Amino acid sequence: MKSIVSYIVLLYLGCSYFTASAIGVDISADLDSLDYYISKQDEYTRQKENSINAIKEEILQTKDENGKLYVLYNDLFKEYRSYIYDSAYVCVEKLLELSYILNDSCKITESNLKLGFCYLSSGLFKEAFDIFSQINITDCGNSIKIEYYLNLARFYYDLADYNNNAEFRERYDKMGTQNMSRAIDLLPYGSSNYWSAMGLKQMKSANYAEAINAFERLISTNDYSEHELAIATSSLAYVYSLQGIKSKARYYLIQAAVSDIKSSTKETVALRNLARMLYEEGDVQRAANYIRQALSDALFYNARHRQLEIGNILPIIENERVNIIEKQKNSIIVYSVAISILVILLIIAFFVISKQLRKLNNAKSIIQKTNENLTFINNQLTEANKIKDEYIGHFFNLDSEYIEKMESFQKWVSRKVTAKQFNDLQNIPRKLDARREREDLFARFDQVFLKLFPNFINQFNKLFNPEDRIYLKSGLNTDLRIFALIRLGISDNEKIANFLGYSVNTVYTYKTKIRNKSIIPNDDFEKLIMEIESI
Repeated sequence: MKSIVSYIVLLYLGCSYFTASAIGVDISADLDSLDYYISKQDEYTRQKENSINAIKEEILQTKDENGKLYVLYNDLFKEYRSYIYDSAYVCVEKLLELSYILNDSCKITESNLKLGFCYLSSGLFKEAFDIFSQINITDCGNSIKIEYYLNLARFYYDLADYNNNAEFRERYDKMGTQNMSRAIDLLPYGSSNYWSAMGLKQMKSANYAEAINAFERLISTNDYSEHELAIATSSLAYVYSLQGIKSKARYYLIQAAVSDIKSSTKETVALRNLARMLYEEGDVQRAANYIRQALSDALFYNARHRQLEIGNILPIIENERVNIIEKQKNSIIVYSVAISILVILLIIAFFVISKQLRKLNNAKSIIQKTNENLTFINNQLTEANKIKDEYIGHFFNLDSEYIEKMESFQKWVSRKVTAKQFNDLQNIPRKLDARREREDLFARFDQVFLKLFPNFINQFNKLFNPEDRIYLKSGLNTDLRIFALIRLGISDNEKIANFLGYSVNTVYTYKTKIRNKSIIPNDDFEKLIMEIESI
């Protein structure tokens, strides 16, 4: 019963693990703690997977005991419901199958409630409404009735937030509160579940003092799991944010994000809200790190509405990062001008630096294109696939490495100017090697592409006679790389040429030469390339 209320409130707020009386004043230390737990995320994920595998093993050993199997699949669903949507959905399908085999109407109703929960958690509101509309709880016990009312309350509250239209929001909030009141009437007074539901009801009714009191009374019961405590404290963060008390809201959001990691919760909003708050306060780098992690969690869980919500914030934060890079570039310009004025005898150094500045301008263009790609990802999140997911992570890492290189270069120039070691500035070309950067880019592109399309070379070779086929020990050559780009949807010769560092005519010549060698008609060649499947 506790878990039902827990996941209702979790939809809005995320998690935390400290009590309301332990609010710290050192926000920097709290953020450092969060960064530490993020670095340990894989360990908590392994713990979650171990628990899941233990249940799966017991299921495999259980035969012809449908009643016990129902209990085990119910336990497996509890592990998955805020971890991986698709797996939770599979568990619900199995629960429905078993409940019909058992011919138990209450278990059928309970399984359908879990199916509605899955739909709602992944943003499928229409499907969730269809399930809830057909459920009849008249002959069910209080526990199922409470679960039904809480799920229905969550549905209307979530729909109000998602719709965000004043007229409809008021209507949906009212319907959600009506169902929450029905659940409260059935819950034991004074229990942690009772105070959790009461706190949510008061919060949605804008009775903030009563909401804070309810969540604090939940904490005072000392009858909860870490996950339930996280829900209460994250709820306090949300209420304090509505009241404009940013310091407390920020503190509780940090603790909520930590608890999400410790409980391997992926269907969450705490880290996203914390990223937005830090961005507004000017901590752009941390905001960027946290919003990426929030996106990774949303994609892992497959929560469509969470992906869209994060997609609205991510380009804004990334754009601010571009502005910071622009300021860094301007600082380098100032150093260059100062050197040219003070060291007339070293005018050649000035030309070398100017050349590097042109490279920086080119780098700015690349970063702007990356930002445009992020905006495109935002518009296409609901249709995101494995290829886009893989390259988002890849180019995030590429951006981070580039910023580190620029910062290192800026510090190096500053040290040389301060020490008046102007002759050393002639080493700039060796510190920034465009050819090596391009080779690294090709190597990374080849690695990611072959991970997505491990059979690309074999399928490509099938389009040629044996003597014309290409066999490589590793990576791609220019011929394969051109058609790898085409397979990713980049068919424009000019874009391919820019990526490879060739002229448009050279790319056209390569493509024509390859098509002419093929055993496939030229008009069908690129169509067959596009049909090569990924893993």
